[in-house]
Amino acid sequence: VCQDKYMIFFFRFSMDKLSLEESEDKSQEGTNKAAKGGIIYGDYLQLDKLLTAQVLQSELKGNKIHDEHLFIVTHQAYELWFKQILWELDSVREIFQNGHVRDERNMLKVITRCHRISAILKLLVDQFSVLETMNPLDFFDFSKRDYLTPASGFQSLQFRLLENKIGVPESLRVPYNRRHYRDSFKGNENELLLKSEEEPALLQLVEKWLERTPGLEPEGFNFWDKLQATIEEGLKQELAAAWARPDSEEKEEALAELQKQKEVFTSLFDEKRHEHLHSKGERRLSYKALQGALMIYFYRYCNTFQM
Repeated sequence: VCQDKYMIFFFRFSMDKLSLEESEDKSQEGTNKAAKGGIIYGDYLQLDKLLTAQVLQSELKGNKIHDEHLFIVTHQAYELWFKQILWELDSVREIFQNGHVRDERNMLKVITRCHRISAILKLLVDQFSVLETMNPLDFFDFSKRDYLTPASGFQSLQFRLLENKIGVPESLRVPYNRRHYRDSFKGNENELLLKSEEEPALLQLVEKWLERTPGLEPEGFNFWDKLQATIEEGLKQELAAAWARPDSEEKEEALAELQKQKEVFTSLFDEKRHEHLHSKGERRLSYKALQGALMIYFYRYCNTFQM
């Protein structure tokens, strides 16, 4: 019996080995396309340039510091991702500017590319965790010797272009050494920044698009009046329920909270109040665009707004 079991085991092992050998042989079948010429991986990605672009200033000064390499690679990776974001952002802005956003197929492109930008931005935040593996004292080793002076992340051209093209207003910029952000750039770089300031930003383009949301017309569906009536009726019912409670601390808290909600909604439907908040930078969209955004949100499950 033992001998039979051994023979069965040996047979199965032999078959498995044979099957593996056949699989390995098949994996080697096919044509080696690289042998026929054409572009190869390293040439396509220009790795000879990319992988030799890490020049340690500490090493040039005769005192190579290990963690400077991580510092350089991390920031170069940021710049590559900024380049990709700008690539996607410019394509989205072009679709809006040319009026092609009315085509649902192009709208799908806009959503896909904006999601891609969002995913990259999340990745860039997570990338800080890699940089945080460097001890602050290790960073101090090469930063204290003026190896980085006067270099600063504030001098990233691509990041400044990204700010302008998304729609960061001048009033929300953080000044660097109390100087205008363009003072760090000269020549062609300064011209690129000026051009990006003059072009319509994504925020402006989306704002104009939201203002054209179907259903806002007073003589048509009149979403805004319907929303106001619904909210006022809801608040009225909640206030009645709160007043019906027995006198208690909870009742007073509920009434106070409902009063706050009423003030918020009153400001929402007060165009002059909205314009005042808009002028202070507390609201970013125009009154009409805000209406469009809220309509899309509340009717997001309708086929019209499905994408």
